[in-house]
Amino acid sequence: MTRQNFPRSPKALLGGIAHLGRFIDKIRLRHAGQIQDYNYVTVGFDKYLIDFLGIDGKAFEQRVLAGGTDEELLAWVKENGRQLSDAEIAQWSQNLLASGPKDDGARQRFQGRLEEVATKRSVPVSSLPPVSTWADVIELDEGRL
Repeated sequence: MTRQNFPRSPKALLGGIAHLGRFIDKIRLRHAGQIQDYNYVTVGFDKYLIDFLGIDGKAFEQRVLAGGTDEELLAWVKENGRQLSDAEIAQWSQNLLASGPKDDGARQRFQGRLEEVATKRSVPVSSLPPVSTWADVIELDEGRL
């Protein structure tokens, strides 16, 4: 069985920013041909992150692909994005990680994601650990929960 490559958890903070390390990993893995089925740049957490940071997604993608450490990429974000206080970053990260489905359509998508995870594991949805946030669904899907 081939081991699936996963980006790091959205809960892993880089510079206090949730999802930034994961976004970097997704760019690298996608361009290495190691992942295909991730939302990428235009939707979901990626889009929220780009909008919050005030960076150009394509420019950041090119910077990541040019190489560098997490710290160098974080410095690029700080130089090229909005000026954010530590408090703004902490609040945004907390909100992102605590977010769950907010309407009927989102609840249906959330349930659908749980059903996909259950199918992958060949178990009923009821046997999965209880989760209520989108970040936890990612954790569950990637085997960290």
